[in-house]
Amino acid sequence: MVSHTQEELTENGLRPNSLGVAGIVFFVVAAAAPLSAVLGSSPSVVGFGTGAGAPSAYLLAGLLLLVFAVGYSAMSGEVSSGGGFASYVQAALGERAGRAAGYLAAVAYIAMQAGLYGIAGFFANSIFAGMGLDLPWWVWAIVMWVLIGVLAYLDIELSAKVLGVVMVLEVVVLLVVSAAIFASGGEDGITAISFDPVTATTGAFGIAMMFAFASFIGFEATAIYSEEAKDRSRTIPRATYTAVLLITLFLVVTVWSFVVGYGADNVQAAALAGPDTFVFALADRYVGPVWSMIMMFLLVTSFFASMLAFQNTIARYLRVLALRGWAPSALARTHPRFRSPHIASMFTGTVSIVVVILFAAFGLDPYFMLFMWCVGIGTLAIIVLQLMTSVSVVVYFGRNGSSLSRWRTVVAPVIGAIGLGAAVVLIVINWPAMVAAESGFSQLLPWAIPIILLIGLVIPLRRAHQH
Repeated sequence: MVSHTQEELTENGLRPNSLGVAGIVFFVVAAAAPLSAVLGSSPSVVGFGTGAGAPSAYLLAGLLLLVFAVGYSAMSGEVSSGGGFASYVQAALGERAGRAAGYLAAVAYIAMQAGLYGIAGFFANSIFAGMGLDLPWWVWAIVMWVLIGVLAYLDIELSAKVLGVVMVLEVVVLLVVSAAIFASGGEDGITAISFDPVTATTGAFGIAMMFAFASFIGFEATAIYSEEAKDRSRTIPRATYTAVLLITLFLVVTVWSFVVGYGADNVQAAALAGPDTFVFALADRYVGPVWSMIMMFLLVTSFFASMLAFQNTIARYLRVLALRGWAPSALARTHPRFRSPHIASMFTGTVSIVVVILFAAFGLDPYFMLFMWCVGIGTLAIIVLQLMTSVSVVVYFGRNGSSLSRWRTVVAPVIGAIGLGAAVVLIVINWPAMVAAESGFSQLLPWAIPIILLIGLVIPLRRAHQH
């Protein structure tokens, strides 16, 4: 008869001590997709938001999330499970609240995953059609889905290596453009007007902050890899701070360079006139046409890396839900050789591609509908979860005490909760801009969040068979 410990190792155990700080940072920064985040969000932040003040929106969002990360990482030393938001909320607010957070997280990430398939297929079609390979967007989405499914099924270290290579390339290709702009002095010389408080808050500040927050989604996945981390109590906090700082620095520097490249007085008009060519035009002008073509190719690989990171994240969330009896027990099993949550990975991949196929079958737009709707609701849900987690940190340490400083256990989480609450309000107010529609089904999507939370809170609890 197989003992409890053996069963856990053969069926439900992940590969321990397989990821260091660098490996985890690769996963979470890849999920944030630096290149696609800049190319996708910066025209909206600049054009529809605050114009030359756009870099400040990224800076403010990054600083707020860095404050959130203080309490988030403090909890990583107290809660060992890889359930991320769900584990932290459960530890503070109880099992039903934890399950509700787990359900919302799973739906949020699956929505983000499906939305990314839409925009990845859209850009792949656009780029490769110009090279003579004109295939429907959904064909490209399916090709990427197959490759991602294989990598997510295999050893986590292989995914980390793939993500590491892709992430380094996409960061380098944009930093070269930024360096060329700064070296040339840009349109009107290098200026710091982007960080002037008046400039930063002029225009649609709420829309700017909304799209800036969307660019950071994915960094919070550090805690999900805690069971596979080397020296978890040190690795997770370091990986979290490193990821937030790197993403913030990258976004602020690159978008600031775009302002310098076009000139503070011209950048907003340029973003509005050609959002799809906003960055490529700068690459053409300051580096050369070949470089912009390289950027186009890496944009597709950036989306690929982001979707691979999300698939690994979702699979680990579903595994934890299953281990606790909140989801079918089969989702908890891990591959006997690769130690990957292969069944959960196949499940999330299947759900994502079904959504893609439905949108394709009904002829719905992959960018303005599939991407904007799914990533919009995913972004809002993740910020709600970050708010719940900040509250949970205060409650947990208030109840259990800690040798950690009050800054980590009270002050930073409270500041984070206030800021994240304001972000939720901003996104709801600006929801029509987020989904590019004033009416219709998409306006009902935010209601999915309280409904999912309510389901997690009210349905009867079922005990896990594994424990």
